[in-house]
Amino acid sequence: MTHVIETKKLCRTFGEGETLVKALDDANLIIEEGEFTAIIGPSGSGKSTLLQLIGGLDEPTSGEVFLDNKNISNMSGTELSDFRRDHIGFIFQAYNLIPVLSAEENIEYIMLLQNLPAQERSKRVKEILHAVGLQGKENRRPAQLSGGQQQRVAVARAMVSQPSLILADEPTANLDSHTGAALLDMMKELNEKENMTFVFSTHDPMIMERAKRIIKLHDGRIIDDERRSA
Repeated sequence: MTHVIETKKLCRTFGEGETLVKALDDANLIIEEGEFTAIIGPSGSGKSTLLQLIGGLDEPTSGEVFLDNKNISNMSGTELSDFRRDHIGFIFQAYNLIPVLSAEENIEYIMLLQNLPAQERSKRVKEILHAVGLQGKENRRPAQLSGGQQQRVAVARAMVSQPSLILADEPTANLDSHTGAALLDMMKELNEKENMTFVFSTHDPMIMERAKRIIKLHDGRIIDDERRSA
């Protein structure tokens, strides 16, 4: 199987001396193509830190991160940015939508950067808007949408370019259970049909129930790694 993610002796510390905090401590991890993985653990266990390092949004204090067998620590800022754009979809708890763009434009934006043809962009946006239940909200800006609707736009934006990896940090945190379950089922379907790889940082039992693999962190260390049928 193809290694989408590999980390080697990954560490991330903050502060120094007596105030030194090990947010992530010697994490060795391999994520294969097509996995549907939940990273779990109490608050402060290092879940979000691990996700940010995997996605190249933060730099490790020591250790290495490989994405699609490429060491991202050897990439320049522009090269890393382009690599993230073409290979990774991000879903954040805080949405991170562009406020001056409509829902449709937020979803389309990544494909514009990838220079996809207009017809293909339009087709994909229409399909994903239907999938996340946002028909009729296409022209609304983020401020005109509820929190749940904004998160659905963020999920659609992450998935629309069909990246090899989607990293999701508490993606259902601001959604009601019905909407959250529907989105998770859609992600699971993409995972199974398109072999898209998902890694979640989460407390949500709905995600854990659907996960094929659960990685448990405590005090920055991986203490359990369970693969299962799901």
